[in-house]
Amino acid sequence: MEKRACGNTGLALPVLGVGVWAFGGGADDYWGSQDDRDAAAVVERALALGANYFDTAEMYNLGRSESALGRALAGRRAQALIGSKLSPSHATSPEAVRQHCEATLARLGTEYVDLYMVHWPLPEDVVEPTFATLMQLQAEGKIRHIGVSNFGVQQMTAALATGVTLAVNQLPYSLLARAIEHEILPFCAAHGIGVIGYMPLMQGLLAGKYRSADEMPPGLTRTRHFRPDRPDSRHGEPGAEAETFALVEGLRQIAAREGAPMAQLALAWAAANPAMTCVLAGARNTGQLEENVAGATRRLSPALKAELDALSAAVMAKLGANVDLWHPAERSRTR
Repeated sequence: MEKRACGNTGLALPVLGVGVWAFGGGADDYWGSQDDRDAAAVVERALALGANYFDTAEMYNLGRSESALGRALAGRRAQALIGSKLSPSHATSPEAVRQHCEATLARLGTEYVDLYMVHWPLPEDVVEPTFATLMQLQAEGKIRHIGVSNFGVQQMTAALATGVTLAVNQLPYSLLARAIEHEILPFCAAHGIGVIGYMPLMQGLLAGKYRSADEMPPGLTRTRHFRPDRPDSRHGEPGAEAETFALVEGLRQIAAREGAPMAQLALAWAAANPAMTCVLAGARNTGQLEENVAGATRRLSPALKAELDALSAAVMAKLGANVDLWHPAERSRTR
């Protein structure tokens, strides 16, 4: 599998990474139950296919995702690249940052994490001490590379001012979420920061699972694509439901013409952007993993890439440059 470098940091990631939020989950967790045997099989197959980057976070299933990943990697840690994330609510002091990093290492059963990211932007008063602590943990060998997630240009600029080297920024990117193309991708390219794209299938929407918003589980209709009266919505914007499902139907038709699953084309489109270092997709079993690998490694013709670009233009225009999929521009957490 193709590996792409994160600037000059020495970190290179496979074009497809495996999101493991579902690992360790129970019936009441966001993604529902996940059998440890399936998780172990996904990890084993991913390593064999070269998709050896596994992405988790301390908040995923209250740490059980990290623990399940650690169990799945037992005896083969050296073959894997692990990324995890610190919740900004835990960056209250240098001591707290250290404590949470070490708790992540303990759950993963490893002496180091390859990539440790700040999950969401930090309050201004803790930016400097948080990154100073992360750099100290890096010097101690507990973190190999430092990254961020959901940071905008202003927030990356503030982080870089502390002297930290940022290996990556992890952000939403898909045919339905292209806002990072406006400013963030050019900034990352100029500063040697790799970009990991999450939600490339928009939680199954671009895989063709749903034909209308009314078919979707309430928890999946909170983004700015949907009307503000959908359950748990907090953006207050009109939404872009007509544009969203026109795109989904257009992708369905293109996939039928090309003889390829919708999800493969959506992943191929995201991976075709050379500014993307890695495209992140979850897999509940090895069948899903192999479909994801086929998509991320699929080569699109220039004509098909241009057709998909055009298909997504209406949604891109409607949602604008705000990267935060859940909050309006005036309350965007990514600035």
